[in-house]
Amino acid sequence: MDTLSGQIENHLMNAKFMNEKIFILSVDPVEITNINTNSPLTHPEKLELNNEMTDLGPQLQGRQIQYSIPEEMPKGSVVGNLAKDLGLNARELAGRNLHAVSVTKMHYFSINAENGNLYVNDRIDREGICDTTLICLVNFEAVVENPLNIFHITVTIQDINDNAPQFLNGKIQLETSELTLPGTRFLIGKAEDPDIGVNSLQNYQLSPNKHFILEVREREDGNKYAELVLSKPLDREKEQTLQFILTALDGGEPRRTGTAQIWVNVTDANDNPPIFTQEVYKVSVLENLPVGSLVLQVVASDNDEGTNAQITYHFSNLPANSHKLFSLDPVKGTISLQGTLNFEETKEYTMTAAAKDGGGLVTHCNIEIRVVDENDNSPEVTLVSLFSPVPEDSLPGTLIALINVNDKDTGDNGKVICSLQKDMPFKFLASSNNYYKLQTDNPLDREKKSEYNITVTATDKGNPPLSTHKIISLHISDINDNSPTFEKLSYSIYVPENNPSGASIFTIKALDPDVDQNARITYSILHSNIKELPVSSYISINSETGALYAQRSFDYEQFREFQLQVKAQDGGSPPLSSNVTVRVFIMDQNDNSPRILSPSQEAKGSALFEMVPHSAEAGYLVTKVVAVDADSGHNAWLSYHVIQATEPGFFSIGSHTGEIRTARDFVEKDAVKQKLVVLVKDNGQPSLSATVTLNLVFAENFQEALPEMKNQSSSPDYQSDLQFYLVLALALMSFLFLLTVILAILMKLRKSGNPKFLQCFAPVPHSKAIFPPNFEDGTLPYSYQLCLSSESRKNEFTFLTPNIQIADNILCGDKSGVPVTGNEGTTFQSEAENAERVNTGAWLIRCSSYWNACQKSSIFTALQNCGRSHRALISPGSLFQ
Repeated sequence: MDTLSGQIENHLMNAKFMNEKIFILSVDPVEITNINTNSPLTHPEKLELNNEMTDLGPQLQGRQIQYSIPEEMPKGSVVGNLAKDLGLNARELAGRNLHAVSVTKMHYFSINAENGNLYVNDRIDREGICDTTLICLVNFEAVVENPLNIFHITVTIQDINDNAPQFLNGKIQLETSELTLPGTRFLIGKAEDPDIGVNSLQNYQLSPNKHFILEVREREDGNKYAELVLSKPLDREKEQTLQFILTALDGGEPRRTGTAQIWVNVTDANDNPPIFTQEVYKVSVLENLPVGSLVLQVVASDNDEGTNAQITYHFSNLPANSHKLFSLDPVKGTISLQGTLNFEETKEYTMTAAAKDGGGLVTHCNIEIRVVDENDNSPEVTLVSLFSPVPEDSLPGTLIALINVNDKDTGDNGKVICSLQKDMPFKFLASSNNYYKLQTDNPLDREKKSEYNITVTATDKGNPPLSTHKIISLHISDINDNSPTFEKLSYSIYVPENNPSGASIFTIKALDPDVDQNARITYSILHSNIKELPVSSYISINSETGALYAQRSFDYEQFREFQLQVKAQDGGSPPLSSNVTVRVFIMDQNDNSPRILSPSQEAKGSALFEMVPHSAEAGYLVTKVVAVDADSGHNAWLSYHVIQATEPGFFSIGSHTGEIRTARDFVEKDAVKQKLVVLVKDNGQPSLSATVTLNLVFAENFQEALPEMKNQSSSPDYQSDLQFYLVLALALMSFLFLLTVILAILMKLRKSGNPKFLQCFAPVPHSKAIFPPNFEDGTLPYSYQLCLSSESRKNEFTFLTPNIQIADNILCGDKSGVPVTGNEGTTFQSEAENAERVNTGAWLIRCSSYWNACQKSSIFTALQNCGRSHRALISPGSLFQ
């Protein structure tokens, strides 16, 4: 409690205060002069305080703050420190947005948001604000946010003596008959002083005179008016006109006065004044009464006759706010409405009407016109606070806005109901003092609707009801609640092989319905391996656009497809992501020419010859050209064509099989040696091809075909040089090897003592070279092999039949121990190195007679080619093989 002002405030808003509903306090008033002695002036007074909590909850406390200031304070004057009185420190002011809300739009005060002071913002005229109301209060609300609190501020405007009493008519004229009896009263009206209390009109004074005295009377509403009372009879012959001054005084300091001159005209005798039917006329009219309508009629009568009985009416005391509203008919006494009534401005009008007869006698009556309220004011909707934007993940019940609704009408006309349009995820919650809280009622989704125009409809209960619409624009802020979504569930990309490295092959697109950073998508490839290499060495991706780039040139023949995982991640917090599978298919290009496997393109000499018997009939299978293509599909479809022949039409070739057959029988005039050039091409675009040349010899056996093979076209210098080096190498290696073998045999026989060792040099008939029985069968050229005879197993050699399983590694000098099986199924092991040397030495001595015959044969050429391709070590044994 303030010891001087007596204002009581609560200091703690704690749980105890919240729970208690009634507080009883004992107050002791003490005179200031006796404050030290605590001498009570009166008995203690008990106060009972009701603790009424509003339904705004802990956010809207509704605390009442009161100030008292005199009127006419200069603009900018400090009323009080509102922040201090609200319990807010300087640090909290900036963040809590302290501001004033004036529901009645009387912006007389302002709040400094920096220091919390309440300032006078406009001229404060108590009479203009409250008229004649004794207690002048200006109410407004102060709002602080974070959290939201509302405080009700009441400023009491104290009256100062700034207005002097003023008569409505500064010159009062009275007319009375000389026969007027003493004691007759004359209403001379009243002065008006808009101040209140002691500053208002307190008394009247009349200047000294012989005939009249002044009586001050008071109405029921407390207003004082003056009446002249005739104290002595008048004598018109002595004084026709009387003049004196009426003074109105207020009680302020300093005292202010107002004067009016009174002129009294003394007429001839008229002894009956008019008499009104009522001393006070009361009427109630609707505020929407049309202009020109009859309000009421005053009626007066006079018992005199003639002109003294002719009565005229007029207003003798009409307030300033009634001059333009009402008119009085001087003959009929009817009062009509001349202007528009407004209940909200003035609720009641009080005036005085006078009835004057022809003799000058006047009688007065009071008129009270009460205005009845009509529903002519629509509700006013004020947006106190708005919290926008609102996150889309706000829970139902989140506070959106605080709204105040006010209607200037009274009764049911001033009762307001607020509502929202349908299909809105919001609701209204009524609070105290015409405040409403706008809250969320259902979950929000920014992706469906990012902005709401909420129409608030305030409707009063008048008849007919009036409504006001207020549109509140609310924005919904985005929350990262949507993962990126790819346009497809999976992607299949087709890339032609031999593509340029670094070229863009595809673009992956993902969409995110969120906005800003939450919708900023970054692409990446999840780590995986393709043939033990990371997928990043094959494919890269642009993190912003999703474009896929080939890191290398693809080869369909190496791999035909692979897959990877692409991840799309947004920039929200926390980020959301999605994955998609991308399958990359390599498309074949015709980039490989056909490769001819048979006959071998590397063979020389007699290896390219095929023998055809003279007895071959039409359709006889000569040989078969075998080719392959590394491509696939149409690019690997091969076709065979004869593009050159010694005798066209003699041979035919299967376009798809490559089989070369005789087209007719052989006749004597045909050339023995035929040359064919075969073209093998694929089905690609453009087509690629390869050629092979075949030499065909018509002969019944090898000896017959040998001269034709010998005459084949070749370079003489090349053959001569090759033979020279081969013979030289053979002689040198044979000599060294023979010497080594002989020494080894001699040492062995010396130890064993066997006298039959010379038998190995005895002449042994060798097998005659023959062709295999199935020489004409098959389409592949033969490769001939030399090995030991199946009869001696040691010192003879022959041509094996095609039924033998061939091991190429033996021909090429490989000593890995792979077995070779003959016609009888005998197995030879290469580990018996010493025995092989002995056997080899034996047949080397015997085969000297065959050298000239074999060195130019197809066997020699085949073995020569084999030795070149495998880089075999040249030795007598391997060379001969």
